[in-house]
Parts: sequence; structure tokens; C-alpha cells
Amino acid sequence: MSPHIRRRTLLGGLAAAGIGGIGIAAGANAVPGKKKAAEPDFGPNVSVFGPDTPIAEIQARLDDVFGKQEEAQFGDGRYAVLFKPGTYDGVDASIGFYTHIAGLGLSPDDVTVKGAVHAEADWFDGNATQNFWRCAENLCVEPKGGADRWAVSQAAPYRRMHVRGDLQLDDGGWSSGGLMADTKVDGQVRSGSQQQWLSRNTDWGGWEGSNWNMVFVGARNAPAGDFPSPPYTRVEKTPKVREKPFLYVDDAGDFAVFVPALRTGSTGTSWDGGGRPEGESLPVGDFLIATPDTSADAMNEALGGGKHLLLTPGVYALGDTLKVTRAGTVVLGLGLATLVPAAGKAAMTVADVDGVKLAGFLVDAGEGGSPTLMEVGAEGADGDHAADPTSLHDVFFRIGGPHAAQATRSLVVHSNHVIGDHTWLWRGDHGDGIGWETNPADTGLVVHGDDVTFYGLFAEHYQKYQVEWNGERGRTYFFQNEMPYDPPDQGSWMNGDTRGFAAYKVADGVRDHEAWGMGSYCFFNVNPDVAADRAFEVPEAAGVKLHHMVAVSLGGTGTIAHVVNGTGGPADKGNQVAYLTEYGG
Repeated sequence: MSPHIRRRTLLGGLAAAGIGGIGIAAGANAVPGKKKAAEPDFGPNVSVFGPDTPIAEIQARLDDVFGKQEEAQFGDGRYAVLFKPGTYDGVDASIGFYTHIAGLGLSPDDVTVKGAVHAEADWFDGNATQNFWRCAENLCVEPKGGADRWAVSQAAPYRRMHVRGDLQLDDGGWSSGGLMADTKVDGQVRSGSQQQWLSRNTDWGGWEGSNWNMVFVGARNAPAGDFPSPPYTRVEKTPKVREKPFLYVDDAGDFAVFVPALRTGSTGTSWDGGGRPEGESLPVGDFLIATPDTSADAMNEALGGGKHLLLTPGVYALGDTLKVTRAGTVVLGLGLATLVPAAGKAAMTVADVDGVKLAGFLVDAGEGGSPTLMEVGAEGADGDHAADPTSLHDVFFRIGGPHAAQATRSLVVHSNHVIGDHTWLWRGDHGDGIGWETNPADTGLVVHGDDVTFYGLFAEHYQKYQVEWNGERGRTYFFQNEMPYDPPDQGSWMNGDTRGFAAYKVADGVRDHEAWGMGSYCFFNVNPDVAADRAFEVPEAAGVKLHHMVAVSLGGTGTIAHVVNGTGGPADKGNQVAYLTEYGG
């Protein structure tokens, strides 16, 4: 039995026996003399616990959800487990698919779990490369035994966390993450087998490990070493970012959504300085609390009337496109709420307005197909949003896996100054409805806007460019890609006279673009004779610069001939990993 399984058994036994201290009393944070509002109804798939809840009851619910979700990679279950401020001693939270665990304080330190909040890969024999679609945020964890584990791959953010111990990012087998943001680890972070990882606005006692592409942006105490040995990319300060909005309980004991302020030139976390964080608090009464039974018409009426939108856990079969038209609108998902668009339509469109925040949901292409799954701004958008940009946080896209599906483009950004804070755009390579002609999809991300920035851009398996960037002054901090596995032959995957499509394409007319920590991999297992001429394709211009790139032939299955344009490489059977330190400028 592995150590983490023993830990789960021990803590479960303590919980079942009712052992474990309780922190503050329920309601201790309420303001005297002020009437507390009725607790909102988030539906049956959201569990809200207070420090007065028996630990055995909490553990039973966590175990029930995990039992359903541990292997439910393409199931319909969606769950959120939320903890009010206090201390929870003896809780062991193992987080499976489509499970969102979060504290309800303004600071992670308002909610302390003495036990574990962890992701394991027992279901896949320690291989975490399919541990997708889950989230831990806004908690302080004091791990029993001194160390916790977050063994995940894509679309599994670890946000606004405080670990009073060490953190392990694998489970003994391969892993392919990942994002840690606005997080402090008092001890060591050990990346283990992680192929790549982005740490943004973090702080820790130390970092140990590397593989192909480890990127540190605004990270205090980032590890020393120069690319490519080890393959570390350090950017001292995060130029401009807004942290993800989150649900919390305010000083009166009422639910609200906190929208963190925009930060520039930042390092470390947004919360580890004491005092109230900068940002805006929105009463939950300002939100339409939607369920999968809420119609698109009702959601659009609320959005048009000035309401924000809170998507409770579930799968939403939309009858129409959700239209976000008002500046400052917040759309916040719990439990990886999933939007499935109507045939021929987008799941969501956003007008060219200031300050929209989209966070915490998955867009799943439908069987009827969509030209675009989400559009931010309309064609020709030219507004200046530098002071209050629209931002996307943990917004994910999928084409195939649960069922056959198709979408020409996943995300199209027309507006200027948009900030992407972690996205995974995925044309499925396994599951149901998978095949070259079964789940067709051209491109993951298309950027037309100027001054657009992405942190943590993951895009995989699209049949043309994974990312196509047409706007000026674009910036990307960490890019991870796998080319499509399944071209049946070279003739089926040609871009004119060029073999295959670059993973990341900057348009020929662009004069200013910069990117850091870029990785593209191939695994042409349907036909290993297939080749891509290059991983990255950019114009030759003084303002176009790429820093720290890697091309990988996974297991030597297929070829990427060059890293950028005609430079670097190959990555192939004889040389599986090819690095290039700088290009352009």
C-alpha cells in the first residue's frame, strides 16, 4: 500500500470515529446587530460546511463525491465542496474529476484544513497524465505527515493556496501539468515527473525538479539555473494580471463574490501581506444563480438587465448563445460547470466592453458543431481597455471525449488588452467520438486584438494551427502543445507545400510579439512517418522574440523538423528533445 493510501485510510478512520478539533464557532465572523441574509441555494451538487459541522459528516460527503468522480473522466457529475472560515482537523479531501474544493474566506488562511487536500493517480496506476478538470483554491492546508500531493495534468489549477509543508506534483508515474498561481508553499515543491509547469505569483521554501519546460513568472525564490540545463524560464515580475474572482463569506456572514483588483509588476501572492485584499466585493444577490435547468433566455435576460451570472455545477445544454453585453459583468462557475452550445452557435459571446471576468467553467462542443465556441469582442473591435481589461480565468474548451463533436475554432479574441489566465483548449485524443473526421477542429485560439496577454496557454491536437496570433504586442508566458496524434498520412496534413501546421503561428504582418517558455510535442501514433516542418512560425521582425523553446518527439513517434521557422531541431526518433534558447529580436 502506498504512503498516500495509508494516509487516506488513517484520516478516514479518525473522521469516522468523530475525532478532530473544531475551530471557530459557526457565525463567529458575523457583525453584531446586523441581520444575516438567507443562505443562497446553490443546488444539490454544492456542499457548504462550517466549522461546527461534524468531521465525520464532512468526510462522508468528500468520500461519496470522490467515489463517484475518481475515474469519471467523461461523466456528467459536477461538484463543489466549500468550507466556511474556521479550522477543520482530520479532513482528507481527495479530489477527482470535475470536483472543485475551496475555502470561503477572503484569505486562504481563513480556512485551515489539518489533513490533506490532494489529487492522486491511483486509478491510473500512478500515471497522472489524464488527471484533468479539477480545482483546489483559497485554502490553507496543514498536511499530516508534512507533505501533500497535487498530481495532475491540464485544466487542474492550484490557486490561492497556502501549504504549511511540502507539495509533491506527481504520483510516481508521468504527469503533464499544470498551473500553480497566487500560492505559497512553506516547504519544498517537488515537481517529480512533471513534463512542464507554470508557477505564477508564487512563494515557497524551495523548488526541486525539472523536465522540459518549467516557467516561473512573478515567483519569489524561483530556482536558479539557466535554460536549457535545467529548462527553467524566469520572468521576475508579472506584468499585468487580475486574480480569479472567488466566492466567499463576508464579515456579516453573507455570501459574496470577490473580484481582485488588477495588479501590475507583481511578485509573490496577492494575499500574504495581511489586511484586506484590493478589489471589489459583489453581493451574491447581484447574481443570477443558474442551474442546468435555467434556460439560455433566462440567463440572457438577467445578463442584459445588469445581473452577474453564477453557474452552479452541472452540464448546461444551451438553447442559444449566452450574450455578455455589459461592462464589468462576472460569470463565475462552480464545480467546472459545463456549457454545451446549440448546434451552429457559440456557447458565449462577449461584447467589446471593459472589465468582463469569466472564470471557472468548461465549454464542451456539441454534436451539431459550432463555427466558434466563444468569441470575445466582435470583428473589428477597437476599444481601449488597458485600464480595465476583460479577463478569462480557468476557462477550458473541449471537442470530443464525451461524444463526437466539432468546432472550427474554440476561442476567438477580437478585443484589445484581454488577459488569459490559464486555459486548456483540447481537441480530444481519447474517449468517445475521437477520430480525424469524427471530432474535427481547425484552431484552438485565434487572437485578432492588440495587447493581448496569456499566462498558461495550453492547446492540443487541433488539425491546423493550435494558436494563430494576428494582433500586435501579444505576450505569452508559458505555452504547452501537443500536435494532433491522428493525421492518417502526410497528404492529409499539409499547409500548402509545408508539412503540417506550426503549433504557434504569429501572422506574417505582425511587428511586435514576445513569448517565454514555449513547448510543442508530437506523437504521430496513427502514422509515425508524418512530420511537421516546424513547431513555431513567426515573422522575421525586430520586435518579434521567442525565449526558451522546446520541441519533443514523444517516444520518437514522429518528427518535428525545426523548432522555429527553419532553425533548431530536429526532434525525432534519434533526438527526441530539441531546445532553442532565443529566436528573433
